[in-house]
Amino acid sequence: MDEIEFIRPKNPPKLIAVSKTYPIEIISLAHREGIKIFGENKIKEGIEKFEILKKENQIELHHIGPVQTGTIKKLFGNFEFTHGVGSNSSLIELKKQSEQKKTLINFFLQTNLTNENTKSGYEKTELIEQIKKELEQENEYCKFYGLMTMGPSDGNLEETKKVFSELNEIRIKYCPNHFLSMGMSGDFKIAAENGSDYIRVGSAIFGTRNSL
Repeated sequence: MDEIEFIRPKNPPKLIAVSKTYPIEIISLAHREGIKIFGENKIKEGIEKFEILKKENQIELHHIGPVQTGTIKKLFGNFEFTHGVGSNSSLIELKKQSEQKKTLINFFLQTNLTNENTKSGYEKTELIEQIKKELEQENEYCKFYGLMTMGPSDGNLEETKKVFSELNEIRIKYCPNHFLSMGMSGDFKIAAENGSDYIRVGSAIFGTRNSL
């Protein structure tokens, strides 16, 4: 694969160290090296691994997997952000639980701009309508924070660039004060160039999971 020329943005994105499947020993080492923001796909795994580390240290924990209605209540008090709100049913339940828990959660609307059946998330037309609704509503404990997407599953970098650029255009037009969560180990440079505020990087930090 050819090297990608990287244009550093004026406001570089924040790094989310995706620590799913990695043991606490490796996570603690990363924290000692200065990483303060971590991402976990599975709620239960994240809670168990970070229970002690969060009590003793300043850590921001992001849930980056799909939000499932049956486990939403476990987000509160354990995760500060969730990136995988990709349906009205999960969003309704998230808001319901936030009112009951009286605990703040920040959420990203997950988008499916590649129209792949294997991916969750709002398609473009649905997304724009949902953004408009969220901007009209205020919820003290459930804050609309931004938009999240992923590039195509085949890893095509040209198509990935189009997807990231399209979501940035949607953000600029419909919710310019909100944030973008785009980019992983294989495409974070493209994401940064196209306005991402949060990049989710795992193997590029911790090494390949097969070696653990």
